Amino acid sequence: MGLEQAKNYSCEDVYGSLQLFELQKPQLEKLALWSLFADLEGPLIPVLSRMERAGIEVDMDLLSALSAEFAEKLEKLKGEIYALAGEEFNINSTQQLGEILFEKLKLPRGRKTKTGYSTDVKVLERLAAQHELPGLILAYRNLAKLKSTYIDKLARLRHPDTGRIHTSFNQCGTATGRLSSSNPNLQNIPVRSEEGQRIRSAFVAAGGCLLLSGDYSQIDLRVLAHYSRDEALLEAFRNGEDIHRRTAAEIFFVSPELITPEMRRVAKTINFGIVYGMSSYGLASQLQISRKEAQTFIDRYFEHYAGVRKFMEEIIARAHEQGYVTTLLGRRRQLPEINSRNRTKREFAERTAINTPIQGTAADIIKLAMLRVDRELREQKLAARMILQIHDELVLEVPKKELDVTRDLLQQAMETVMELAVPLSVNLTVSQNLGKA
Repeated sequence: MGLEQAKNYSCEDVYGSLQLFELQKPQLEKLALWSLFADLEGPLIPVLSRMERAGIEVDMDLLSALSAEFAEKLEKLKGEIYALAGEEFNINSTQQLGEILFEKLKLPRGRKTKTGYSTDVKVLERLAAQHELPGLILAYRNLAKLKSTYIDKLARLRHPDTGRIHTSFNQCGTATGRLSSSNPNLQNIPVRSEEGQRIRSAFVAAGGCLLLSGDYSQIDLRVLAHYSRDEALLEAFRNGEDIHRRTAAEIFFVSPELITPEMRRVAKTINFGIVYGMSSYGLASQLQISRKEAQTFIDRYFEHYAGVRKFMEEIIARAHEQGYVTTLLGRRRQLPEINSRNRTKREFAERTAINTPIQGTAADIIKLAMLRVDRELREQKLAARMILQIHDELVLEVPKKELDVTRDLLQQAMETVMELAVPLSVNLTVSQNLGKA
């Protein structure tokens, strides 16, 4: 592009932006959204720009080794799948897989699609309890996705000049206000699986630096406690209790000292499921228990956390009346189907009405924290820099000599950025890479 063309393009871009600004500012003010834009989303733009330019270093040798290892594992899984199926077939073909599962192996059929019977994750998870093959298919799909989406793609996205990965952060990619990222999408790397952690281990600190991570602890449940003002939730968080252990004690009617890891897992699923408006059917499906047992757990939960039930009822009623819900900072989400005659659409909108204020407020909190951390790093003239935001986690690249002061800065900034009815809590991790033990 020549200078004259660049001039015209730039001027048109500026003029178009000005027209949009003049058109949208009155609308934002009318909807009480101007402050959210002017004080949060607008100031966040240069912060995200600096993070994108900074990028993060990747260990190419580890990526290459992982690619070869995952390819070998996929071949082994493929052989086991063919042996169980009794023939070779296209594992990625829904139609061919359906023929193997439902016609040859005679497994129970689920929901029918235009191309045959569904073989999605939920169907395979259900069938895995009856036959070994669906479980192997799930393992194959997960490993293949990790290899193609992350391991192989990361190697291609490494910038030739900086030697680092430069993701793009998107402020408008989600309905709740959470940041998303693309090229690569760093929000979706599984953190609970061994394979996901090994991929995260390929993201490393530059020479002479360490990665400092601050992760909000159970922020969605803390926001729920703030909204609901439920006395049991407030007490648990103010006393620093393990909220999942406490919930387990209530729904299983046992002393907290007798809670097993499996009981705590069930309670954790319920705690977070409530935030998403999970029904007894959804809980039963996730925990692989009967719907009656799932409903019993939910009833016991609401008996103990009565304030949460009241909050959910009130937020749904308000959504029916207003047609939208908001976060603590006023971020608004329209719910056009909240009064739909279609029960499925209406109930989905009601679940969204419960979840959005909680997840949206959590998103607002971490964005406020990003603004504060960025400002304080620059005010104190520290070389440490914020490089990633993944869900409820902020990642900084810190020179080793600045670690102590930056660690204190990060914890203080994240835990005091917004005052809730319960304290915000941040877990700090220092390591050479993003993988966690």
